[in-house]
Amino acid sequence: MKHIVPEQKRVFLPIVGHEALFPVGRVYCVGRNYAEHAKEMGDDPERDPPFFFMKDASCVVPTAFSGVTPIAYPMASSRFEYEVELVVAIGKGGRHLTMPQASEAILGYAVGLDMTRRDLQAQAKLKGRPWEVGKSFDESAPISPIVLKRDLLSTDISKAEIGLKVNGDIKQISHITHLTWSIEEVICKLSEVFELRPGDLIMTGTPENVGAVIVGDTMQAWVAGLGDITINVTG
Repeated sequence: MKHIVPEQKRVFLPIVGHEALFPVGRVYCVGRNYAEHAKEMGDDPERDPPFFFMKDASCVVPTAFSGVTPIAYPMASSRFEYEVELVVAIGKGGRHLTMPQASEAILGYAVGLDMTRRDLQAQAKLKGRPWEVGKSFDESAPISPIVLKRDLLSTDISKAEIGLKVNGDIKQISHITHLTWSIEEVICKLSEVFELRPGDLIMTGTPENVGAVIVGDTMQAWVAGLGDITINVTG
């Protein structure tokens, strides 16, 4: 079949230890899913539960566990901020999933960054407008290879450390146990408003102490048991 314009390139993430690739579908993000981050962003975690927004699949930058991956400082922004997150890869879809079904839906996990044009996001929030301009832009979601859940024989991701360094200095550090909503609860809640599909990704939220980076800065992000990724901000 001929296309009237060139077909947009699909994004695939490698699977650690396997030849198969993970075709990225939709990228869901969970807002304010760590209590301390909710507080630093001006919310009450007891009153205001986490909520959902999306990034386009084209935002994903496949990032290796070795070497350095460059991402460009984005246009139209003067406040480019990092948010380290545990990413969940969905292998089974469905709607109105139960907790056991949510657990079965998880294919694997990855380390990701929800890079944010914070100044543009803040402007949108003030006017009550959608956040896409601050969240869904080119190279805003560097994500590691996926580690299959079945391959994590001795690692309990629900208790893993999560963190981020900038130029060698620790900026974010927490544990997945501090999620306001657990991984399975997030999947259940999402499946109440979207029919989840194999190939979907869920970025589960970031701990406190988000901050800005500039051209030349290097970020190292990790989730214990998965590995770490290194990202350099270019001009």
